[in-house]
Amino acid sequence: MDQFLTELKDKFRNSDDLFFQEEEILDVSVLLIGFKTLIDFPKTKTTLQKYIDTAILSKKTISELLNELGQVKEKDMEEAVSSIMTGKLLIVVKNHRKFVVIEPVAKMLNRSIEQPSNENVLRGPLSSFNEDIETNIGLIRKQINSSNIQAESFSIGPEQKTKLSMLYFDGQADKKLVEKIKSMIEKNQDQEINNLQNLTKVLGFSGWSVISKIHTTELPSEAVPYLRKGRVALFLDRFPFVIILPCFFWDMFALENDRNFPIPLMASIRMIRVIGILVTLLIPALYVALVAVNPEVLRIELALTIAQSREAIPYPALVEILMMLIILELIMEASVRLPSTIGPTITMVGGIILGQAVVEAKLVSTLLIIILAATTIANSTLVGIQNSLAIRLFKYLMVILASIYGVLGILGGIVLFSAYLASIETFGISYLHLNYEKEGTKYG
Repeated sequence: MDQFLTELKDKFRNSDDLFFQEEEILDVSVLLIGFKTLIDFPKTKTTLQKYIDTAILSKKTISELLNELGQVKEKDMEEAVSSIMTGKLLIVVKNHRKFVVIEPVAKMLNRSIEQPSNENVLRGPLSSFNEDIETNIGLIRKQINSSNIQAESFSIGPEQKTKLSMLYFDGQADKKLVEKIKSMIEKNQDQEINNLQNLTKVLGFSGWSVISKIHTTELPSEAVPYLRKGRVALFLDRFPFVIILPCFFWDMFALENDRNFPIPLMASIRMIRVIGILVTLLIPALYVALVAVNPEVLRIELALTIAQSREAIPYPALVEILMMLIILELIMEASVRLPSTIGPTITMVGGIILGQAVVEAKLVSTLLIIILAATTIANSTLVGIQNSLAIRLFKYLMVILASIYGVLGILGGIVLFSAYLASIETFGISYLHLNYEKEGTKYG
């Protein structure tokens, strides 16, 4: 056995699912090497035999057959290991300086195309992305029958190579934007990508930004319009969604699915989402400000009603609302983590039994329960779970400012929130752009 095969076996000495199958091809002894957990070996061998039979009838040499089967490469250990790890089949001719990398019949390890699990569709296609990057790109190409869709792929990572594909609409996407994204990916190709934090680091974004600079969706029907409007889509292997760049503030409120309704209904739906973010940010803070700091703002009848609802409540308004907000966060997190069979039970226990109990125990006021319910529902109207989480966090800042400065603190919080949004840029494009234009193309 030559040194290359010895080193290769030593490299995978603890991998029991790696096979070294000795075969005869055109009277030449070869080794077939690959992972039986990634390769359907019987079907691959059947396909390989068809090529061999054709070569025998055509009287081809072993070199001609190997060139026809796949890519002939020099015996490089790093190249061989990388090919095996990505599910390729290696044909190694003994005592030969080269080996062949072929595309085998892979085992079915991916989900089929299913309905979306995190984004509901009222009217529109129900297909969603899955974990296979090639399937995802195929879903995009099926919806856009155009040769202008460009796809560029990269292998990211020092040892464990992760496939990253960039799609854009040639002629619509800003060339400078495409080049900036491409240069950042090529510049950081040695970094590991196992999650979206790693990806944002590769793209040059700060990991401490509360507002996400990337927009994600699991719906091809949502991704395609973004491409038509000049944005760039990134697909990461083993991730069942697409990353859209750049991301804008209006993405919190607009869905392409809205356009399946008449214009008045579409405008109404989006206005409800705008009201949702205002309710989430302002209502809890207003409760604290008007109860604890500026009660004189209220009409006397309303002030007496609120005072009566808070009779015998032992805590100040700030402690009262923070306690209930944290309990709500715990209930929401528990409902996400628990199995779907008992998740609704936890929601019922937290929402009905616990809510009723704290009111009867005189720990919080009935008005606060109504406010928290309205806030939680309003927060869920925003598009994208990453946006909902960000607004949930800003809500606490508004409450704390309201407890110190009252209504003036709320106004100051709105100014700070607006200033923060205005300071965010993605590859030189402001986050607050509502109608970004490039050669007649509009983002929005």
